[in-house]
Amino acid sequence: MSSSSTFSSQRSSRSSSRLSALQQGAVVLFGALILYAVGFLPMSAAHNAAHDTRHVFVFPCH
Repeated sequence: MSSSSTFSSQRSSRSSSRLSALQQGAVVLFGALILYAVGFLPMSAAHNAAHDTRHVFVFPCH
C-alpha cells in the first residue's frame, strides 16, 4: 500500500467522522428545540400544530 493511498484513507476517515459529529450535533440541537417548544408552548398551540401536521401528511386524525 502506498503512502499516498494511506494518507488519502486517513483523510477521508477524519472528514467522515467530522460529518458524523456535525450530524449528531444537529440531531441533538433539533431534539432540544422540540423539547423546549413542546415544554413551553401552551397545550392548545402544540395540539393545533400536531393536528395541522397530520392533515399535511393526509393522516386521519378524527
